[in-house]
Amino acid sequence: MSNTRFPSTDPAQLFSDYLRVTGIAHLGPESSGKPGLVGKRLGLLNGSSWITLWSNYFGRLYLPGVHLVNAGNEAIQLNFMDAHQKRLPCPPQSNIEAFIRYARDLVELAQVDLVLITCSTMNRAYPQVADALKHYSVPVLQIDQPMMERAVDQGGKILVVATHGPTVNSTLALLRETASRLGKEVAFSGTTVEAAWDYLAAGDVPGHNRALAQAIHTHLDREPASCVVLAQLSMACLLFSYGDPLVEFGIPVYTSAQCGFEKVCELLLAREVRR
Repeated sequence: MSNTRFPSTDPAQLFSDYLRVTGIAHLGPESSGKPGLVGKRLGLLNGSSWITLWSNYFGRLYLPGVHLVNAGNEAIQLNFMDAHQKRLPCPPQSNIEAFIRYARDLVELAQVDLVLITCSTMNRAYPQVADALKHYSVPVLQIDQPMMERAVDQGGKILVVATHGPTVNSTLALLRETASRLGKEVAFSGTTVEAAWDYLAAGDVPGHNRALAQAIHTHLDREPASCVVLAQLSMACLLFSYGDPLVEFGIPVYTSAQCGFEKVCELLLAREVRR
């Protein structure tokens, strides 16, 4: 088969690596993992199908032994991108209703033990999704919530960095809500690095990371901050290039990948298997 469209990609290696990360559908538990996690199922409610790779990679990294079940597709992202472009409410209510349907599918068809909303733009769906799953006694977590709690608890001025325009308002709303719930005042500033999104769209993860790092350094040179919050799960790639943020930036960099999946681990260890 010709590979002219992807000249630098070995298709056999690509598919092999992909399957090592995602796995294929199976009924039994994972073959190995952390005691207390093996046999548990996590429903991953994604805002687009491409982010499934991130959900699976970080899910396997922080939740060894958990069976990961994904839902969500490009239609969700296209719809909220269109709403954002037209200056309509974002995310649209139709997206929230779709997330409720997908969440019920994860619970009724796959019998997951917990549902994780991985999309930052769709964090506005959390209350309605959680309410829809009360009947099943299945908890729901929004992946950014633990990250926001760490940032608010740390105090000082928070630098919120995004790469995708539709995410910004949802992220800032969640930050304000978290501070209010914890009874704390927060100061924050933000920057949106559209160049990083463009690099990611072109399949250039190192370019994405360099653009993010440069933007963070530029902002910190202008005004100090106590920590950085990366507004989207996809942005956790930054740590592939800058594994020690304290050395690189002088302050902590919080990602939803680490904070969110660590919280999921805590919640799953405390739960009994539903099946």
